[in-house]
Amino acid sequence: MDPTVAITGATSGIGRAVAEAFVDEGAFVAVSGRDGDAVDRTVAELNGGAADGGDAEGADGDGGDSVAGTAWGARVDVRDEFDLERFFQRAAREGGPIDVLFANAAVFHGAPGERPTDEVSYADYDDTMRTNARGAFATIAEAVPHLADDARVIVPSGSVAHESKAGMGAYAVSKAAAEAVARGFAADLDATVGVVDPGLVATDLTGMERARDPESVAPLFVWAATEAPADELNGERLGLREWKSATR
Repeated sequence: MDPTVAITGATSGIGRAVAEAFVDEGAFVAVSGRDGDAVDRTVAELNGGAADGGDAEGADGDGGDSVAGTAWGARVDVRDEFDLERFFQRAAREGGPIDVLFANAAVFHGAPGERPTDEVSYADYDDTMRTNARGAFATIAEAVPHLADDARVIVPSGSVAHESKAGMGAYAVSKAAAEAVARGFAADLDATVGVVDPGLVATDLTGMERARDPESVAPLFVWAATEAPADELNGERLGLREWKSATR
């Protein structure tokens, strides 16, 4: 049976690239994002169709959802656990128990490298933590009832979570917290839960143009979610070095 993969923050950047990589592998992929129109376009593209401006509907007729082929999607704000609850219920109904969960949704208020911690507003700090750290917690917590017995949960991160870097503000704090969330679930769930660090990737979130393309690191996430030894991922962090060593 083809695996069922659920991805938050799947309409652009790494999330979008990983969604496409899993579709290419024959998986049923449930995608989500805050922008319902972007979700519809993503689903249409993943299923090989032309986006039509968001007219697609879910199997039960709910506007804003899309069901077709090997991809399905719904608008989800990871700051809202009820959005996540509905998303995972529906994803499991459409594709079966979730084999892979990619808790990818994140925000960065401002420009990376230009948001000193001492200049971050309380509003931006709270929203960053609510999205990136609490959002990772809520994503995993709401998915638990729908996870397959041998499910894997991936939380993306980067060196900013454990190295001091100027101008990264609340984002760095939130990624350190998200890694701690992953370790906590790894200790308490039967599922394999770990962190994957793809290095510097060119996305809207990072604002970096000379970094790796998201498509070039998508196979890293597929490998971590399907082939990497479970005991090396669970409660740990894997990155490009481990992936290249294992697949050379």
